[in-house]
Amino acid sequence: MRSVALHPLAATFAGAADAYERGRPEYAPAVVGAISAELSIPPGAPVLDLAAGTGKLTRALLRSGLDVVAVEPQLALREVLAATVGGERVRDGLAEAIPLPDESVAAVTVADAFHWFDRQAALEEIRRVLRPGGGLAVLSTVPDFGGASWAHEIGTLMAALRPEHPHFDGPPWQDAVRAAGGWSAPREIRVTTSQPAVPERFVDYLASISWVASLPDRQRAETLAQIAALISAGETPAELPVHVLIGLAAPVTPA
Repeated sequence: MRSVALHPLAATFAGAADAYERGRPEYAPAVVGAISAELSIPPGAPVLDLAAGTGKLTRALLRSGLDVVAVEPQLALREVLAATVGGERVRDGLAEAIPLPDESVAAVTVADAFHWFDRQAALEEIRRVLRPGGGLAVLSTVPDFGGASWAHEIGTLMAALRPEHPHFDGPPWQDAVRAAGGWSAPREIRVTTSQPAVPERFVDYLASISWVASLPDRQRAETLAQIAALISAGETPAELPVHVLIGLAAPVTPA
């Protein structure tokens, strides 16, 4: 078993599980449909949702008829996950030490989490659990607040708070796949949907961002109060776009 410690910022999600569940966008059927089509996942196939959090993507995969097992290392997130999808589908585990047998799943999904991994070790494990012909989908979810009057001011505030962060400051996932070898050329597609814009959910969404969740209690409370005041005083459209970037790759057999 590998000895792997969670990134300090990743560990902060445990304290923001409820905000994460309330505030993070849901995955539209079109997102799962695109993953299934691009990776040729047959109906009812076994799929691993890795670093599943509270199960936002897990639930969307299940609704599409796939047979999903969700792996999540943090207890607080795993408890929310088990309550919504059933404990029999949930495993405690890490991307670098996946608690599944060899060649046991048709696809692996990773939603907004690949940047937290020891990428080379995780890709080895993902390759191990994939069946021949299986593939990997790396999702990045980007809510688009541009139509709201408060977007620029809150964006500036969030950027000023952000420390060095592997998602923004580290190499892109494609570089890790290329460096690992034995994978197809990484590619990316985008699925854009719209969701109802509920101001209170935006506060929860921002509260669930790792560097906000990691702030000292007083600073976090003051920051979220400032965000709530800006949103309340501004104008928010009835709906806002959500962009999901889906990175795709599959193991290849050397010629």
